[in-house]
Amino acid sequence: MQLPVVYQKAKEQVCKIWTTLQPLLTVHVGLASSATALIILEQCGKNKGYQERDACGFHPEGACCVLDGPEKIESTINMKTLWKNISVEGIDIILSRDAGRYICDYTYYTSLYYGNGRAAFIHVPPLSKSVTAEFLGKALQSIILAMLEQCGEQRE
Repeated sequence: MQLPVVYQKAKEQVCKIWTTLQPLLTVHVGLASSATALIILEQCGKNKGYQERDACGFHPEGACCVLDGPEKIESTINMKTLWKNISVEGIDIILSRDAGRYICDYTYYTSLYYGNGRAAFIHVPPLSKSVTAEFLGKALQSIILAMLEQCGEQRE
């Protein structure tokens, strides 16, 4: 599902995912236009600091995702473990604890909030000659399968 670059609409769709589909895990993928050959695994979402306006010229009330929500929420997926145990030839994978204060982080925090931490966020580079759609798809598939393995271990 493609989310719009609009805070309120993105939030509505994330809430809909959690209430109607009730997934085991939701994985969000966002574009990191400054990264050329880098996949970034985001560990947590932040609630406050959303001053930048979205595609419709708005920013969230109180510059936060959820009024009275926790300052940050950690994913139940241990990104450090994932990062240590996975490699994708031809692209670097790094860890991050700050997805930025725009739609990506806003969406991630919202999903972590409504999914009780059962969400993940991956920033990917733009497509290029070295990072093709097929290559990126295979890389994401490997990463998501490793995430699902962690989910299975947590359920046991």
